[in-house]
Amino acid sequence: MYELILLFFQIAIFKKGPQDVPASPMVLRLLLPAYVAINFLILFINGALSTALLQILVDFALIVLFCWPLLYASGKRARFPQTLAAMVGTDIVISFCALPAIATLNSNANDLAYFSMLALVLWHWLVSGHIIKNALDRSLFFGLGLALLYIMLSSQVMAALFPEIVSNPQ
Repeated sequence: MYELILLFFQIAIFKKGPQDVPASPMVLRLLLPAYVAINFLILFINGALSTALLQILVDFALIVLFCWPLLYASGKRARFPQTLAAMVGTDIVISFCALPAIATLNSNANDLAYFSMLALVLWHWLVSGHIIKNALDRSLFFGLGLALLYIMLSSQVMAALFPEIVSNPQ
């Protein structure tokens, strides 16, 4: 498991790409409990326990529904398990790093916490763009554009399905 954590951290710091993730369904099976746990913890800190599991399920479905059509349309379906695992694994890494900032925003919001969250959102965007770039064999600019599209679409879908996210004062 340590090797997987290290691999996803290396992807998150742009040293490796989704092509370095083993193309095994077992990787995703190992990642899903950690993905659920870290996202549940974030939703617990934010006080959104009533719909937490549904939000996590929708978030995971959005990742799948974004990656699969992209890879299918580009003729790179075989890269789907690696790309999905890279997206989920790096999300776990970045979300874990976000826990202190999220906790600070919910207890004693300050400029450093807001700046940290902005930096983490930018990092997530860059990492997603890096993964998409490598998965599709396209330019970084293309990957960043698709990553931005994904982030915007997923935030709109989550806000529409869970309006308490938007109306929850921080």
